[in-house]
Amino acid sequence: MATSLISSVAPSVTSGINPSAAPSTDSQTLASNFTAFLRLLTTQLQNQNPLEPLDSNQFTQQLVQFAQVEQQLKGNSQLEALVKIAQTSDKTSAIAFVGTRVVIDGATTRLDVGGATWAFAVEKPASATVTITDKNGQVAYAGSFTVEPGTQVFTWDGKGNNGSQWPVGDYTISVVAKDASGQSVAISTEVEGVVEGADLTKNPPLLHMGGLSFTLDKIKRILRPVTVTPPDPPPDPPPDPPPDPPTA
Repeated sequence: MATSLISSVAPSVTSGINPSAAPSTDSQTLASNFTAFLRLLTTQLQNQNPLEPLDSNQFTQQLVQFAQVEQQLKGNSQLEALVKIAQTSDKTSAIAFVGTRVVIDGATTRLDVGGATWAFAVEKPASATVTITDKNGQVAYAGSFTVEPGTQVFTWDGKGNNGSQWPVGDYTISVVAKDASGQSVAISTEVEGVVEGADLTKNPPLLHMGGLSFTLDKIKRILRPVTVTPPDPPPDPPPDPPPDPPTA
């Protein structure tokens, strides 16, 4: 008979702009065009007809437009620097999660030698039917349990209803619950596991846990690792008593 466990659990609580950045091609082009514009403006002023002077308002408007474009390009350059800083921060955070036990939304998790663990949130007392299937849709285990309001944890040891051990792999849980009046109760499932790696080539970075890939914002809870203390070694046996003295 499969050994499964349901228990309640409480949710676990668990840089600047570089001013010396090289100017972009757009900034260089703008500076070149602005210099050419000033030369043309100076040449026009030097060779204008005194009887029909050039319109100074038009020159002023053009100068203002050039200044606005220049400020916009500078702002874009600073935004690009901020984006790069944020991407670097995301990568650093993703690396820090490797080896950490987390909980995310989902129904599929991996069965290993330590079993498989899911969690699901229940709003009110209900009777739940739990069904676990393998990647091919074959039912590996099914059972009924009484659940209480809050976050419930379900641990499956990998044994089917007939007592046979299922192989290591990805398994999906399905939970259907009804209250005392027979009304359906909504249940959202979560999966728990250790982050095995991070793909930093993606933007944002992807974390890998079993057969799942997810971003940092999908993490709902971070769990403290369980420290197992080995038992104390047995005491040394008492020394053998000394031999009896020889008799005369």
